[in-house]
Amino acid sequence: MYKKAVSRVFALSACAISLQAYSNGVTVNEQSASGAGTAFSGRASTVLDASIIYGNPAGLVKLKRSEISGGFAVIDPSIDIKNVSSGARGTNKGDSAPITTIPFGYASSPLSDDVSVGIGVYAPFGLINDYESSFQGRYHGSYSMVKVITFQPTISFRINDFISVGGGLTINRLDGKLKNDLATAALNPTGKDTELKIKGDDTAIGYNLGVMIDISESATWGLAYHSKVDYSLKGHISVSESPAAFRLNGRYGTSMDVTLPESVDTSLTYRFDEKLTGYLGTTWTRWSRLKDLTAENEGIPPLGVALGFGTVGEEVNFRDIWSVAVGTAYQLTPQWVLRTGFAYDPSPTTNEDRIVRIPVGDRRTVTVGAGYSPLSELTFDIAYAYLWENAAPVSQSNSSGLQPAYSAKYENSAHGLTAQMTYRF
Repeated sequence: MYKKAVSRVFALSACAISLQAYSNGVTVNEQSASGAGTAFSGRASTVLDASIIYGNPAGLVKLKRSEISGGFAVIDPSIDIKNVSSGARGTNKGDSAPITTIPFGYASSPLSDDVSVGIGVYAPFGLINDYESSFQGRYHGSYSMVKVITFQPTISFRINDFISVGGGLTINRLDGKLKNDLATAALNPTGKDTELKIKGDDTAIGYNLGVMIDISESATWGLAYHSKVDYSLKGHISVSESPAAFRLNGRYGTSMDVTLPESVDTSLTYRFDEKLTGYLGTTWTRWSRLKDLTAENEGIPPLGVALGFGTVGEEVNFRDIWSVAVGTAYQLTPQWVLRTGFAYDPSPTTNEDRIVRIPVGDRRTVTVGAGYSPLSELTFDIAYAYLWENAAPVSQSNSSGLQPAYSAKYENSAHGLTAQMTYRF
């Protein structure tokens, strides 16, 4: 039983760093307030400011002047846990996700009429999930923190009057920290459950490529490719309050190779007249790359190695998804533009594979936004988003003998406010 219990927990802890960093539930879309107002429906085909560095690097050459653009998003999530069934005592408050602020910034400059360069810094993924200490599902996950920060130098070329291309390297930093418990209080002289903590990080290289085509004076089509990223996570696992029979109290090194999936984003921008513009976009993400993950642990005591704790793994079984978005913008006056949008983003996990660390369902988002340009050199953008997910059942069994079964229905929603300022010179 000890072998099965600890091996499974080591695997869950190590694998969760990458799972949470790139799942539907922690994907960060807030790299731009100007794009957020239309639910990012025209992200690959609309050039509003230097945030196009993320959306589609091909569009950078369409900016006529140098500019600096930056801002932040504030996300206020809500988690409602219902229909709980568990083999453990405890609570289910459902307030585990705190208010989070996400910054972003960009700078760009044309080198000529046909070449532009830029730099972007943004957070494509992130999560903070901190359940109360008495959470009934704490044996399957009690604390999760993942931060991904990306730095992207970019160059864009104008091929002719209709076509532009662009690309850039992405330098991606991933940091994660996770915790969960083992139900060992009855075996422990201290009367406490075993606590496991894992920390890991890595910096990895990827790239973004894009093409943008003016189909007519009214229509622009764009296609952007965000590459897969190969991480080799390094970190440590800490075990405390472990019974003597486990012989595992201490800190051990761990490593895991993970390939995170590529995505393709395409959109169409259509200008109906001088005031009204429509957007339609879709994104395909190859989540099916995440079938299983394996962690290699170092420094495990000889008994632990003999029991098979040196190499552990966990199935993931993610699936590819298509997300879609539609939006509009209306130029109310020369200074004011109004925006709105809707997006649908299905979950990459299923009812059979959903866990308390990633209790996400299919997501729907409605947005409204506005842009204000008091001067030709200066623009302020703001956007509000409300997102909600369909009820997401979680059911995790006590296959280890030390992780009491837990099942519940999660109903998730969030409010988001994004603000941005762009200065041109």
